[in-house]
Amino acid sequence: MPKNQNTFSSLTALRRRLANRAVHAGWRWMQQAGAVTAQTPGRLRFGAIGHGTRLAFPQGTVFGEPWIRLGEHCIIAEQVTLTAGMMPGLDLGTEPVLVLGNGVVLGRDTHVIADTRITIGDDTFCGPGVYITSTNHSYDDPHEPVGKQWPRSAPVEIGPGCWLGTGAVILPGARLGRNVVVAAGAVVRGEVPDHAVVAGAPARIVRRWQPDTGWQPPLRTPAPVPIPDGVTPEQLRAVAQLAEADQRAADAAAEPA
Repeated sequence: MPKNQNTFSSLTALRRRLANRAVHAGWRWMQQAGAVTAQTPGRLRFGAIGHGTRLAFPQGTVFGEPWIRLGEHCIIAEQVTLTAGMMPGLDLGTEPVLVLGNGVVLGRDTHVIADTRITIGDDTFCGPGVYITSTNHSYDDPHEPVGKQWPRSAPVEIGPGCWLGTGAVILPGARLGRNVVVAAGAVVRGEVPDHAVVAGAPARIVRRWQPDTGWQPPLRTPAPVPIPDGVTPEQLRAVAQLAEADQRAADAAAEPA
């Protein structure tokens, strides 16, 4: 290969690496600058946003913020939709319409559509793509397009400590008790008791814990080993940072020369 062509290829590769690093650095900066917190709400004016709560950038569709209350230490991932009311600009009265407790986690692409009250209890975690709505289309009139018929609404209540798997759908009128597990892709309506596992479409109870019988059917796997006593949050963060450093080193080693 001629020397000038080899030099040109090296310069092209260098420019690509520099451009790649600049793009990633710029995106990380935008993610930090565009995140919404109580101290940096941007254009969003929630009815309440607790200490330590963070909405990742880019946010999804958000409107009706004065009627949305977010507790403390919530994690709301990218492209999460949070809406109160059927459309922006409505006066929804004096009471909140969408309430998240403390420590709630909403995974990426989750939608919470509150035309009437939705309450999500403390420490409830949602995987990616969960859909929670208090309104559903009606189809009473067989001659009118479904999308043009007036919808039905009913409050939704999700108790504390629940886990909603990827792609789960919570329909109007659903009431989930404490520490309920909703399997990925399940479609939930009606009432679910405390300490139940539901799966399917429509969802049904596939496992339940009760004080006198324990888990029925019995669990098929042993309980995970808990974090040893005496381990501090600082030590856990140090382990996580070490793992991140190892990953960065591996990524750098994998970059083309």
